[in-house]
Amino acid sequence: MKNESMLREVKVEDAIGMVLAHDLTQIIPGQFKGRLFKKGHIIREDDIPALLSIGKEHIYTIELKEGVLHEDEAALRMARAVAGENVVYNSEPHEGKVTLKAAIAGLAKVYKPFVDDVNETDQVILSTVKNNTVVKAGQSLAGTRVIPLIVEEIKVERVEQLAAHHKQEMSLNGALQTSGLIEVKPFRPLKVGLITTGSEVFKGRITDKFGPIVKEKVAALGSEVIEQRLAPDDSEVIISEIRYFLDIGADLILVTGGMSVDPDDRTPGAISRAGARIVSYGTPMLPGSMLLMGYIGDTPIMGLPGCVMHDPYTSFDELLPRICAGEPIVKGDIVALGYGGLLGC
Repeated sequence: MKNESMLREVKVEDAIGMVLAHDLTQIIPGQFKGRLFKKGHIIREDDIPALLSIGKEHIYTIELKEGVLHEDEAALRMARAVAGENVVYNSEPHEGKVTLKAAIAGLAKVYKPFVDDVNETDQVILSTVKNNTVVKAGQSLAGTRVIPLIVEEIKVERVEQLAAHHKQEMSLNGALQTSGLIEVKPFRPLKVGLITTGSEVFKGRITDKFGPIVKEKVAALGSEVIEQRLAPDDSEVIISEIRYFLDIGADLILVTGGMSVDPDDRTPGAISRAGARIVSYGTPMLPGSMLLMGYIGDTPIMGLPGCVMHDPYTSFDELLPRICAGEPIVKGDIVALGYGGLLGC
């Protein structure tokens, strides 16, 4: 099937009264790029100078045959196939593209195997943000489109079939949380307990630098540090403070400092002795390799290394949004941090 055979080329001077088959874009370097004429626009005589100014000496009318889709319909059908919970999109494509956006602030979940499968299909495009990206309401998550103006319907049907297949696959293995392959999980407002260890801070020899930074990161995700408590380099005191936060119902416990291998650093041992199941002590990510991730019952507990104080992005910033979105952290999540995890050294 040759799609070109369904396009009729017409000189702009002869196109008065005819309907545009696709959007026409104007580009003025450094000033403007956007739609000058919209698909469906009826050409008027006074449109001709503008058409010529963007290099359009001809326009195209289109006759769609059975089994062929216009780029707008193709993009819309693909958007419908992939959109999940807390994802919105405009029902009117722009320049043949449909953009899916976050309806709320939260954690973007994008199923990469599906995205890869879609983009194996010739002439079909699905472009997304990375899985586990923190997004704001209104932020773009994905774009769908096809390359030609008109495309065989079977290509879009393949995308729809792939969507159904992957949804079923995810449902069977428990990975699918909602009805879509691209979704946004809301952040839960967690009550966070913060324990800052170190005799130098406890005795007032230096000012705590962890507290303000951790509180800011927690607040940015809609949660709150309900209390910060100081502890010396004493395992029994650290254990007591952990149990204090468990008793008052903290949803997440963060223990800062004392995470290196120095003999005086007691935090990892204290977390373990407090009854934590350690998912991992150490992550394959730099900065943040000394982070500890564990659980006491269902309550997540993290030991935060010193890099959290001075590096803008660490393993803590990778894992905290997932915890705030209610996701359990397992060993495989830690292992996956190594690929692309070299941010500083």
